[in-house]
Amino acid sequence: MTRVAHLYHRRGLVQTEIAAEMGLSQAGVSRLLTAAVDRGIVRTIVVPPSGFLCDLEQAVEERFGLREVHIVSAGALTGERRVEALARALAQVIQLTPIDRRSIGLTSWSRTLQLAVSVMPDFPRATAARVVEVLGDVGRPTLQHRAALTTERFAQATGGQPLFLRAPGVVATPRMRTALLDGDPHARLALDAMDHLDLVLTGIGAAHPTPPLVAGENFFTDEQFAAARAQGAVGEIGLRFLDADGSPVATDLDDLVLGMELAQLRRTERRIAVAGGAAKHAAVLAAVRGGWINVLVTDDLTARHLVDAPQPGE
Repeated sequence: MTRVAHLYHRRGLVQTEIAAEMGLSQAGVSRLLTAAVDRGIVRTIVVPPSGFLCDLEQAVEERFGLREVHIVSAGALTGERRVEALARALAQVIQLTPIDRRSIGLTSWSRTLQLAVSVMPDFPRATAARVVEVLGDVGRPTLQHRAALTTERFAQATGGQPLFLRAPGVVATPRMRTALLDGDPHARLALDAMDHLDLVLTGIGAAHPTPPLVAGENFFTDEQFAAARAQGAVGEIGLRFLDADGSPVATDLDDLVLGMELAQLRRTERRIAVAGGAAKHAAVLAAVRGGWINVLVTDDLTARHLVDAPQPGE
C-alpha cells in the first residue's frame, strides 16, 4: 500500500504504470490508493499561495454572517498602492460573480471601483440586463466625467444597458431635488431602477471628505459632515450615514441626495463592497454590523480590526 502511494504521489506514475510495475490490476491500484488515504498514509494538505488569508476570511464571514470575504495582504501598502491591490482583487471577484440577466447597481465615483473596472476584462458570454448608476454626480467635472466613463466601460464589459444618473448627487435644498426630478425623466428612471437591483457594487466611505472629493464641490460641506458626526455617524454608503452599530443616522442631509437609499440597498440580493485602510476601519465595521453588505473585499489589517472589535455594548 505504501509502495503504491509512493509511486503515485511522489514519483508521479499513473495507475496503469503502477499496475504494470507491480503486477496488479488498475482496479487493485485504485483500491490501494483509497485505502492509503483511509489509513492516514496519504494526507491532503492545502498550501495557499502567499497573500491568501483563508482563515481570516472565514473568521470575518462567520462573525458577521457574510457570504464571502476576500482579503488582500496589504502589508506596508498605503494610499494608491492599497487602492490598486483592492481594485485588482475586486476585479477577480466580479469575474466570478453571476451577472447573466442581472440588474447591477454601480457606485461609479469610487476610486477603487473605477480602477477595478479599468483592469477587468470583458465577460465572454454572460450578458447583464442593465448597469445602474446608484449616485448622481459628485465632485469636480473631471471626476464626474471619469465616473460616466466607468459606467460606460462596465456596461460594455458586462453587456448591460447603462442607466446614467446625470444629475447632481448632492443638492442645496429638498425643493431643488424635487425640481430636478420633475424635469428629468432619465434621473427618475435610474432612481426607480434601484428598486429592482440584483447586485450592487459599492464603496464604503468615512464620515468626512476623502480625496479626490472636496467638501462643498458638488458634495457635502465640512459643516454638513460635522453635523452628521455629531449625530453619531462613523461612515457612509452612497452618502447614507451609519453609526458605530451599523444603524442608519437619519439627518436632513438624506433629502439632499440623489441616489440609492439604504432600504433599496438592503433589498438587493448580492451587495459587494470594497474598502480598506485605517481611516475606514470604523465605517467598514458599521457596514458589516448593520448587514448592509454581504460580500466584502478588504485588506488584512481592516479584517483583523473587524475580528478583534468588541461586540456592540461591550
